[in-house]
Amino acid sequence: MDDVLDLVRAHTAEVLDEDAADIDPDLTFQELGLDSLTAVELRDRLDAATGLRLPSTLVFDHPTPTALAEHLRDRRASGRAGEAEETGSSGQPSALEDDPVVIVGMGCRFPGGVRSPEELWDLVSCGGEAIGELPKDRGWDLEELFDPDPGRPGTLYVRGGGFLDGADEFDAEFFGVSPREALAMDPQQRLLLEVTWEAIERAGIDPSSLKGSRTGVYTGLASFDYPEIVREAPGVEHFYSTGTQASVASGRVAYTLGLEGPAMTVDTACSSSLVAVHLAVQALRAGECTMALAGGATVLAGPSVYLGFCRQRALSADGRSRAFAEAADGFGPAEGVGVLVLERLSDARRHGHEVWAVVRGSAVNQDGASNGLTAPNGPSQQRVISRALQVAGLDVADVDVVEAHGTGTPLGDPIEAQALLATYGRRGPDAPPLLLGSVKSNIGHAQAAAGVAGVIKSVLALRHAVVPATLHVDRPTSHVDWASGAVRLATETVPWPRSDRPRRAAVSAFGMSGTNAHVILEQAPRGANTTEAAPRASAAREPGTQPAALVPLTVSGRSPRALRAQAHALAEHLVARPGHDLRAVAAGLIRGRAAFEHRAVVLARGGDATAGLRAVAAGDE
Repeated sequence: MDDVLDLVRAHTAEVLDEDAADIDPDLTFQELGLDSLTAVELRDRLDAATGLRLPSTLVFDHPTPTALAEHLRDRRASGRAGEAEETGSSGQPSALEDDPVVIVGMGCRFPGGVRSPEELWDLVSCGGEAIGELPKDRGWDLEELFDPDPGRPGTLYVRGGGFLDGADEFDAEFFGVSPREALAMDPQQRLLLEVTWEAIERAGIDPSSLKGSRTGVYTGLASFDYPEIVREAPGVEHFYSTGTQASVASGRVAYTLGLEGPAMTVDTACSSSLVAVHLAVQALRAGECTMALAGGATVLAGPSVYLGFCRQRALSADGRSRAFAEAADGFGPAEGVGVLVLERLSDARRHGHEVWAVVRGSAVNQDGASNGLTAPNGPSQQRVISRALQVAGLDVADVDVVEAHGTGTPLGDPIEAQALLATYGRRGPDAPPLLLGSVKSNIGHAQAAAGVAGVIKSVLALRHAVVPATLHVDRPTSHVDWASGAVRLATETVPWPRSDRPRRAAVSAFGMSGTNAHVILEQAPRGANTTEAAPRASAAREPGTQPAALVPLTVSGRSPRALRAQAHALAEHLVARPGHDLRAVAAGLIRGRAAFEHRAVVLARGGDATAGLRAVAAGDE
């Protein structure tokens, strides 16, 4: 192998204008001095010298001269166009293959006023986007913060992103939290409580009925600015530690609901919520819990994380994520919260819970010694995909769509795309190409909630048999050899590829922690019920969920104000989303819902319940 290593060292030295003898073969290319431009130049030189077609991500996939030389030797010997592990169903099937883990409930908050999974689907299925101005309700000095010069410290060169509406609002009374404790609580904790409650009720379960159960809580979260912001606030000292520590987020959900299964907060950066889903699935398979709540949250109380990304030139100038596009210039910052309710299929059927999708397989791994602490690693991404397929007992051609991490960065996207081409791209001549997309093009990069956003989008895409378009793609990036495998970027909304097997989608997430996650979803099995979910029976700020027809609609709350808010939310939703089966919604309003002391029943006369609901909302009940 010495001749190959000598070749790599010689070309590296030429790129760096140094002597080959000074190139330490065990240092990373970053440590040797290569940047993204010189890395591509080295790839071009090695392309010409070896006659191989090498990806632009070469030195990130093989981060030292020694590792790269080993790769080139293997390529010469095998003649393969990629280095993915053999994928397929050769591994051992899951121990619970006959009783898979399924999703029975979902709740979320995402930019653009999205406050339910249905509203997220409305957004992505019609090609909408939720990118707006920087938030004005956080106390940020936006004029002082902005400077178009990306080199000026302490400023942002972007004015937009995907931010949550009303992130400062919280129904503390509903959750039995005092005003001072609520002030001390990170907004991420507050929203996790609300969205978790909604997700459970959407599963047709009264959240209070879970007290004492072995329900697990797995929460993806990252700490940001709130501890510093609230540190000097009067009267919060007693609650400061529990309100601001990320570790408490999952524990607070378990404490509030009285859950006695495992509870853990996961911080693997942008892969956090998908890692949380993987851990929850593993716990259910192992019998550590009987039900699991899994997801993640990102709410930015201050701008410091954006300041850091601006110094790295990692943000898109206009706040839009151009996933896998030639025009990709960085990711668009965003916020979000998403929670899934998971249980075994046998339990879901026994309890009469609607099954939204099956979690067919999942895997998590780590980059290890990649080309820089935060640089993605293509071979590691290939390995996590291969492992998830192995766990699922599937071949690469058995998955139709991948909801990619796809942040819109000119380095990360090519690395991810090459990994997908080297795995899913090897589908055989009779299989249609894999379709590739990213919800970040609609809502931005929600960081610790990014993975669960992709899961919710994919679950609804499976149900509707539609693949939504990925936005802002002028043309697929030229830094990827798209012809090397059967993978196509979904730039238009299209019907789901037809086949004689269940529809399947996979979701990827990668974090600057180096932790990679991949989850494979399958459409709900035949015979799953289709009862509509209804809004949570609390002092909801959610704009309702589903309504009914010529039957009584029951709403309740823990206070008169809560009752009015619930009635208002349901009325607004009836107007915004007409055409529902009101009988199904009426049943959903009482099926598995907590019944509180303040209640009202509104009769839908002539199919219209909005007038009665608005009367309740106005206090005229």
